Amino acid sequence: MMNEKSTKSRYLHCRGMKFPLDFQLLPQRVRKLLRKGDYELKEANAVKNLIIEGDVVLELGGGIGFMSTLVATKTAARSVHTFEANPRLVPYIQEVHALNGAQNANVTHALLGDEDGSSPFYLRGNFLASSLDPDQDATATQEVEVPTRAANAVIQELKPTVLICDIEGAEADLLPKMDLSGLRAAVIETHPQWIGKEGIQKLFRCLDHAGLVFYPNWSMGKVAVFRSDW
Repeated sequence: MMNEKSTKSRYLHCRGMKFPLDFQLLPQRVRKLLRKGDYELKEANAVKNLIIEGDVVLELGGGIGFMSTLVATKTAARSVHTFEANPRLVPYIQEVHALNGAQNANVTHALLGDEDGSSPFYLRGNFLASSLDPDQDATATQEVEVPTRAANAVIQELKPTVLICDIEGAEADLLPKMDLSGLRAAVIETHPQWIGKEGIQKLFRCLDHAGLVFYPNWSMGKVAVFRSDW
């Protein structure tokens, strides 16, 4: 049987997509989930059900480029625009897009916030734990300055119809500041372990205010789907 370190297994395969096998970047758990086809399973199922022809997708938190590549190559979306804060992940995302021919996928190294500028971001050994919060856990390895873009200016420029958001707890602060009224739908990975009941309430209220109603059929666990068209 071919082992993980074989030169023949330079790529991991998941849902018909290829991902470079990078031992330093990809934790063992992520590699295992990719092999099983279970990586970001809840979000991936929701997105494939949700996105329709012509959608413009705004993704906050690009990770390893999984969701943006899925949107670009496995749905009828017109385009997907990803914003990723972690500078270690951006080159990997670009490589994944190129490897899978995701020509309508774009990645920008930036956070969305109140205005253009920069903000401290805390890198951790496991990229999944990197965040804006220095106190989220005790494993922060490096503080870096990351470009910020004014969130509502980005929305006016891109005019997204669908939002995908997985930003490690920052959703409770960011989304209520954004004009979400032009969205048809949103897929949000919530982080109640960090934002608590109050953060969840704040999140649901701002989405409801934008006309986006919780859609239980495609929601599961911490992944919440919201739609205006049901």
